[in-house]
Formats: sequence, C-alpha cells, structure tokens
Amino acid sequence: MDTDKRGAQLKDAQPASVDGAIKRYLDHLMVERGLAQHTLQAYRRDLERYAAVLGVAGRAGIADVTTQDVAEFLAGLREGDQDHQPLAASSAGRAVVAVRGLHAFAAAEGLAPSDPARPVRPPAPPRRLPRAIPVADVERLLAAAGTGEGPRPLRDRALLELLYATGARISEATALDVDDLHLVARPGPVARPDAGPGRPEAGGAARPAVQATVRLSGKGQKQRIVPVGSYAREALEQYLVRARPALATATRRASASPAVFLNARGGRLTRQGAWAVLRATALRAGIADVSPHTLRHSFATHLLDGGADVRVVQELLGHASVTTTQVYTLVTVEKLREIYASAHPRALG
Repeated sequence: MDTDKRGAQLKDAQPASVDGAIKRYLDHLMVERGLAQHTLQAYRRDLERYAAVLGVAGRAGIADVTTQDVAEFLAGLREGDQDHQPLAASSAGRAVVAVRGLHAFAAAEGLAPSDPARPVRPPAPPRRLPRAIPVADVERLLAAAGTGEGPRPLRDRALLELLYATGARISEATALDVDDLHLVARPGPVARPDAGPGRPEAGGAARPAVQATVRLSGKGQKQRIVPVGSYAREALEQYLVRARPALATATRRASASPAVFLNARGGRLTRQGAWAVLRATALRAGIADVSPHTLRHSFATHLLDGGADVRVVQELLGHASVTTTQVYTLVTVEKLREIYASAHPRALG
C-alpha cells in the first residue's frame, strides 16, 4: 500500500485503541494464521502486559506508540519490576515478537501510519543444543511405560512409542483423531523397518513390511504425513483394540470422542495429561530431566546419527526452514568430537 492510499485509509478509519488493535490481531492469528491455542494464550499474555505498560505511559491509541515505547518495554522485560521477575532472553524475545507482529499488523491494516516496532530487534538468546537421550535410555523409558494393569499402561506405551517413532510434538500427539492413523500392512518378506541400534529384529527373522503412517497437524495447522515404525504400530494396535474401548465407555457425553488418546473419563487426553504420563514413566525408568521435547530431540538426533539426510529430518519434524533442523547436526558433531577425544591416541596430546 502506497503512502497516499494509507493516508486516506487512516483518515477514513476510526482511531484504534491499543486494546482494540490487540483484539483484532489475536483474531487474525486465530482465524487466518491458525495458530495453536497455547501459542495464542502466550501471545495474549505478552500483549496484555504490553498494553498495561502503554497505559501507564499514556498511550491510548495504537497510532500513538513510538519506537522508544517499544524499546523501553523490551528493557523492562529484561530488568523486571516490582510485579514481574526479569525475563530470560528467550522469553523476552517471544514477547517482542508478539509486539512486532501487532504493530506490523496495525500498519498493514491502516490502524497506524507506520510500524514503530520494526527497528527494535528481539534479544538474541544463548544457543543451546537440544538434549537427546541415548537409545538405551529410550528403551528403558518405553519399557517402563508398559507396566501395570488396566488400559492406561497400554495407552501410555502407545503414546510414548508414537512420540519417539514420529518426532511428534506432544500437542500434535494429543490432537490426533483415530482417522489420522493409517496402520495398513502389505505382504512382503523384509526386515523390520525401524530395527536399529538397540532394537534389532530378533534372530534376524523376516516379517511383513508395514505401510503405517500418521497425519500430524503442526504449527499453523500445517499437516504432514510421517511413517510409523513397527514397534509404534504394534503398540498403537494393542491400545486401540484392548484399551481404548474401555476408556471410551467412561465418557458421559452423548457421543464418544474421536481422539486417539483418551483420559480416564473418556475425553481427549490433554497436553498436561500427556506430560504427566511422561514424567511418571521417566521416574519409574530412573531417567532424570526428561521433557516432552526430549523424545522429539532424540528422534531427530538418532536419525541423523543413522545417516538420514537433514532435509528428510526437516520434513519429518515439520520445520518450515532447514536452518531450524540444522541445530541437530551440531549435536552429532559434538558426539563425534567426544568419541574422537576419548578414542584417538593423540587426540589430547
């Protein structure tokens, strides 16, 4: 939009308040961009704090905000105040991204003559490598998930097997419906497709290949199809046949939930519920410091360790840019350095 058109649009439009602009922006993110609910909640919290700061500064209209206001907001995030603890660079950066998105939207929609947040860059967070656990620890974790009586152990095992087999985010796994699973076998004497370090085919026996996939809905409702290995497929089949019907009968609603993973009341398992499953299972397995993203990181790292192309891993993880995926290659390089340092006779000389 050129300057004359934007000026005419601003002249005809009603002045937009900060709160009104925030509401329109959040509606835009939900309807047009399709952001996940927990992402929207984080944006809403950040923008509500921003609106409160602007209110104290006397900025009632979105067009009244200056670059100095945005810069001072960022400084306040890092320094903290009597009501808020100082934020780390990553958390402050997320808030500034929300603010920059708000002002870019307001300028594009003609709610403000310019974008005052554009010159303000988010703080650069320290580069942290994703934490992956060894294959042996993954084995212990998955084995610990299948212990106990009743339908829940089968559900927990299927959930964790799926997370490791596909690299799904925990929100993607809990959002799965039964129709998103395609567990179809086709004949053909080939080795188990997900056999690898720590999970070899017993005795080298051949078995039918499995054409199993799952449809995952990632950020921005972007969908991708990811293969499912035989261990996860078997765990899912056992859960769907032996455990899910028992959980589904617990619901008091008129219609059963279409969700793959159900809670004890027959409703969809929440992200918090899935997190509790992982935490309890890790405790039984004796593995410390495990988060929902640990299995996703391990999935990517183990694939690259096994020789997978980084662009294939990018597609499997649902990353928009290969740059995001390349951080996992740093993990494998670090592993190579450790092995070299411990094994080469002159590595430390």
